[in-house]
Amino acid sequence: MLIAVLIGLIASGYLYAFGPFGFMADKRFAKMPGNAKENALENVQPLENSVLKGKKLAFLGSSVTLGAFSLHTSFADYIAVRAGAEYVKEAVSGTTLADRGTNSYIARMKKMDKNARFDLFVVQLSTNDATKKTDLGKVSGRGKEHDAKTVCGAIEYIIDYAEKTWNCPVVFYTNAYFENEEYAAMVQALKQIQEQYGIGVIDLYTDKEFNDISEEERDLYMADKIHPTQAGYLKWWTPKMEEYLNAFMTNIAA
Repeated sequence: MLIAVLIGLIASGYLYAFGPFGFMADKRFAKMPGNAKENALENVQPLENSVLKGKKLAFLGSSVTLGAFSLHTSFADYIAVRAGAEYVKEAVSGTTLADRGTNSYIARMKKMDKNARFDLFVVQLSTNDATKKTDLGKVSGRGKEHDAKTVCGAIEYIIDYAEKTWNCPVVFYTNAYFENEEYAAMVQALKQIQEQYGIGVIDLYTDKEFNDISEEERDLYMADKIHPTQAGYLKWWTPKMEEYLNAFMTNIAA
């Protein structure tokens, strides 16, 4: 029994960078063309002008925010370094928006420094809620009780908590398109929540122009259907997300 558990943990670590043996996957991921040295964070050049310069950014998410398949470098690192911003990246692979234990988004968010000064709070619309078929729930609206064990309730809870605790704007982002009915429903629910709360949403999922890349680019940019490589983050996701965040923060300041 113990041997079977150990084998399972090793396999999860090697294949999915998950669990105590997650480090084993980095050796495999380092060989991917998309994770070539040229895309490493230390080789990234700063932007001449960025609205995010000097800002304090918080990123909350799971493996895509972490950069689990890209040697732990994601768009969060690229955006902050390119802009000259400070940042906190609170990301754990395999975790959900829905409050399903000590590693959920909500549980980890509550452990973040309540006295920190954040200018922007960026949250991943987790693919794990879709693959684990978390109950989508319903949008309850501001000032009402949220069922944080559902996707909608958790999103609303996170928005309320971030705004009240750090008094900062909130932006959610979606994955690039991958075929999954549950995730598509989550994206639509997020848009409904955006209308009620006025949050920002970087919708990579339904952006047809963004997703219209060649098969060669897809092979370089994606480690699998969900997780980008460093090249995918740096050359595909980061410019799109920077464009949105710069416009979003400019509008807030106006």
